[in-house]
Amino acid sequence: MEQREPVEVGRRAWMALAVATLAALLTVIDISIVNVAFPSIRRDLGATEAGLSWVLSGYSVAVGAFLLLAGRMADKEGRRRLFMIGVVVFIVGSLASGLAPSTGWLIAARVVQGIGGSILSPASLSMVLPEFPQERHSTVIGVWGASAALGAAIGPSFGAVLLDTLSWRWVFLVNVPIGLLILVLTPRFVHESRDPEAKGRFDLLGVPAGTLGVALLLLAVVQGGDWGYRSGLTLLTAAVGLVFVGALVYRSMVHPRPLLDLELFRFRSFWSAATGQVFFGTAFIAIVLFNTLLLQELWGWSALAAGFGVVPGPALAALLGGPVGSVADRVGHRNLLVIGSLSAAASPLLLLTRVGMDSNYLGTMLPASLLLGVGVACSFATFASLGLKEVPANRYATASATLRTTSQVGFASGVAIAIAVFQAGTDQGFLMAFDRAWTFMAVTLLAGAVFCAVACPSRDQVRGLAAR
Repeated sequence: MEQREPVEVGRRAWMALAVATLAALLTVIDISIVNVAFPSIRRDLGATEAGLSWVLSGYSVAVGAFLLLAGRMADKEGRRRLFMIGVVVFIVGSLASGLAPSTGWLIAARVVQGIGGSILSPASLSMVLPEFPQERHSTVIGVWGASAALGAAIGPSFGAVLLDTLSWRWVFLVNVPIGLLILVLTPRFVHESRDPEAKGRFDLLGVPAGTLGVALLLLAVVQGGDWGYRSGLTLLTAAVGLVFVGALVYRSMVHPRPLLDLELFRFRSFWSAATGQVFFGTAFIAIVLFNTLLLQELWGWSALAAGFGVVPGPALAALLGGPVGSVADRVGHRNLLVIGSLSAAASPLLLLTRVGMDSNYLGTMLPASLLLGVGVACSFATFASLGLKEVPANRYATASATLRTTSQVGFASGVAIAIAVFQAGTDQGFLMAFDRAWTFMAVTLLAGAVFCAVACPSRDQVRGLAAR
């Protein structure tokens, strides 16, 4: 076989990747950065626990709900164009969040932020891939994907500094100048690109059906504590949500250009990765939130101290992400995912068995945070890599958007369920409420480990898929 000379990549391409990664980083930071601001938002706006849950869940739901449509529109209308529209919407949502006079306003503004994030996220990857030769695409995806661990690492500490020096409102307002910088740099370094085969009308009925379905299911989880989980209102809300989700699946089966490409779920590597990361994402985002609440609410740490207190785990994940990803093919994706899920599960289990009312950071929170960091390093990039093994190149953007959608569903569900479980235990004391939340997280991750061990293809099977 003839060996091809490596293609030289110019400075413009790397700058384009930097711009795209910065934008993707913002959307991830806006999940983790809000955690440290929750106590301040509660005091300033008088927010309830359910309201605080929707400040985070509303953003994640909006991001997940529109990813599929945004990915298809970017391929058809222009990736750079959709990316810049997404950045503008994100800036508007950030400004409105920072100026919010009430919890309801803040939730609505966060939804706008989430819509902006959902538009720019799939476009940010697909617009830079044409800037690089095919043999560099794995590197590009790895750098772009590393923004998740990096965002989780710097979000809490960055937010804590803003809280200590300014106010919680700057957690959102700081996005405005960064977004404006991205708008200036994008036309300079990124070429416009489209998919010439992206023609025809989208299934626009699938968008409201999927969005409303997920929102109603999460509403039933979040409000179930107040309504009663066996009440008619809770059961009706959940039932209607399931009907709308079912409508999305049906439309995806019969429409010639569905938003949800069900053909992707014929690939074992794809559906196992998509499902496995729901388990992991559900527990991960809940752990990040409750680690911050543990330091501030249970141990009485300041926002600044808590922000830096949760950094070691995500920072370790960012450091290990590259080396761990490079050995995935040799060690096996399935093995890494099982190890990652078990390591992450050990984090809440350690807190469950050792945390008391008195602060003991070095003996509890620090090792728990590092265990979570190892779990994240073994899992996030591995799920993405495994999920794309069998996907044809012309469906890469759609597959990436679908994987991000399932991840966002996990993020939104994790916050809603964990807070509902926490609230259900508060009548037995604050520490007991934390214990229940940690139990939920550990059980979810252990279930995810079992799923990955059973459903994900083995190392030899993955090699066979890559050779096709």
